[in-house]
Amino acid sequence: MAVKTVTIDMEAYDLLSRHKREGQSFSQVIKEHFSGAKKGRDLMAVLREVSLSEEALDAVEAQVKGREAHRAKAPAL
Repeated sequence: MAVKTVTIDMEAYDLLSRHKREGQSFSQVIKEHFSGAKKGRDLMAVLREVSLSEEALDAVEAQVKGREAHRAKAPAL
């Protein structure tokens, strides 16, 4: 595979590295972000078709609130 070298400033590097998971390359992060991957609006469309229990909705809400306390960290998947 052909490669290109790209120069970015430190702020851009920090933003990019926050989205990088262990074992993931920067190329993979960029492709994931810019490839038209699924977005929140796509999830909302699916959720309209699915019935979730109150317990499941509470668990999602707890995860979201937990992430708000640690915004600089990407979730470990």
